[in-house]
Amino acid sequence: MDAVTHAAAPADQDRKAPGRPRSARADEAIVDAVLDLLAEGNSVDTLSIEAVAARAGVGKATIYRRWSNKEALLLDAFVSLKGAVPPLRGESVREDLLTLVSRVGQNAGIRATRIMSCLLPELQRSKTMQGCFQAVLEPRRAAMREVLQRGIRTGELRPDLDVELAMTLLSGPLLAHHILQFNPRLEKRDLPARVVDAVLAGIGGPALRAGGA
Repeated sequence: MDAVTHAAAPADQDRKAPGRPRSARADEAIVDAVLDLLAEGNSVDTLSIEAVAARAGVGKATIYRRWSNKEALLLDAFVSLKGAVPPLRGESVREDLLTLVSRVGQNAGIRATRIMSCLLPELQRSKTMQGCFQAVLEPRRAAMREVLQRGIRTGELRPDLDVELAMTLLSGPLLAHHILQFNPRLEKRDLPARVVDAVLAGIGGPALRAGGA
């Protein structure tokens, strides 16, 4: 994780360097090239900067001016695939949780599904890929963690709540459904809301039971 963070830092600095304007079009072409190559079945190990440059129609130097190494480029590519953490209103634990979990699998088009299928074995064997994956997920975990901790403070959730377990219970079913198609008989309609309500039935506090949510 530290290695990934360290690797990504120079890319951030490069983006802000004076006198070196970035081309949004080139950035998008490079990131799209990474995602397309992964979707076509290339592994992270075989994915090369040369191949990315050729697919994007840019020179290798253009990529290295933007990203210090392949790991930093992969991290940005995965962030673009996931999208930004949605804004939360902060008025209701249920509403905020639903906003967060509704984004799980939202971008699960054909390309995203193929990429995730390619990445699953990589996550098991590659510390680099596991680090990239955790770096992408942590902002979402941090947002959900804050919602749950706020719910404990307001009485919407149980005071003895295991926050990390609750986060897994909320996200796990949707990940299993979108990535693995774990249960094809599962009714998809309103699935995020049904998951949130099922979990809240077990972790809800006095304020929630009194209709405070």
